[in-house]
Amino acid sequence: MPVPSSWLVQFCTYGYISAFGVYQDFYTREFLSNYTASDVSWIGSFQLAMQYFPAVFVGRAFDAGYFHYTSIAGTILYVFSMMMLSLAQRGHYYQVFLSQGVGMGLAQGILFLPSLTIISHHFKRRRALATGIAGTGASAGGIVFPILLNRLFAGRIGFANGVRASGGIVGALLVLANLLMCTRMPPKAARGCSRREFVGAVVDAPYLASLAGAFFTTLGLFFPPFYMQLWSIEHGINTQLAFYTVAILNAGSVAGRLLPTFLADHLGVYNMIVPAIFASSVLLWAVFAAKSSAAVIVISVLFGFSSGAYTSLIPALLATLARNVAELGLRMGFAFSVVGVAMLVGTPIDGALLGKNFTWWRPIVFSAVCVLAGSVLMTVSRTMFMRERGGKQMV
Repeated sequence: MPVPSSWLVQFCTYGYISAFGVYQDFYTREFLSNYTASDVSWIGSFQLAMQYFPAVFVGRAFDAGYFHYTSIAGTILYVFSMMMLSLAQRGHYYQVFLSQGVGMGLAQGILFLPSLTIISHHFKRRRALATGIAGTGASAGGIVFPILLNRLFAGRIGFANGVRASGGIVGALLVLANLLMCTRMPPKAARGCSRREFVGAVVDAPYLASLAGAFFTTLGLFFPPFYMQLWSIEHGINTQLAFYTVAILNAGSVAGRLLPTFLADHLGVYNMIVPAIFASSVLLWAVFAAKSSAAVIVISVLFGFSSGAYTSLIPALLATLARNVAELGLRMGFAFSVVGVAMLVGTPIDGALLGKNFTWWRPIVFSAVCVLAGSVLMTVSRTMFMRERGGKQMV
């Protein structure tokens, strides 16, 4: 059952980190108040980057047939790290960074890629749609966890017990996912790619251009998930609504992960992902206008839709660019590792540009320009790919 199991993994990994805006706000204003917003964002960016950095190694392990071993190891490390985070002391930055940024991030990296790659083993004709359906797990987690964590942290339960409670939920769901997941190939039946195949993947022009596009897109894409709640509070938006901005954004991504992926199977992945990236850039510029409750809701929903489409279509795009099933894990792994660099530095750059005085225009412009550059590079990749295919295929 690849799609339900992948849905659960997406819910627990990408869905949980989509709630980092709650942590960003809580750490900046209370738990780590003696540190800057940029310092705090390094925790989330490192966690997000670690979800992608190990991908090239995890991808090779997947191709070699060690899927279940890595999934079990990732589950154990994830729950353990969450329990360690619950023991972190107020004002002790290194404790939070090690448990959440390093531990949880590495565990998510071990779990995330295989849960997507396994879909490409089972689906070809409806691959984009299947990936999109599984990706709604991330959206669902991004709705549930921000609401849950905000209520737990602000209520009588508090930070420590709130993290433990969410860790219990994550652990139970990941155990179920491990029981449901299976590969199409038996363990160790699939071989890893040779060095020659690896070099062939790296020097492939459309693949390289798409990597560059994904890098710049990702560099600017995570400003709203990380900072929209803080933006809303600082601009006088109703506090109760501000606490729901991350959840609203992720609610919008549900449709974004479904409709464009469905259309991609008929119209081509490139024809869906390029407009999604461009729309995300436009909506980042629109954040300047988000100074009322209605504007925050509309921009959050629309940005959730466009960014959700992008994140769901990237795995399908990489699968389209792969020449055979055997190199899927390697190609996705290498791509996700490159994207991980953008995830690592993107939001800390936003935080540094924001500064202690909250100069909002600087991170907004930076993010919008980066995403716009990503859409241009992805268009270049599409043009190269069409030339290779003779322009006879929907892309």
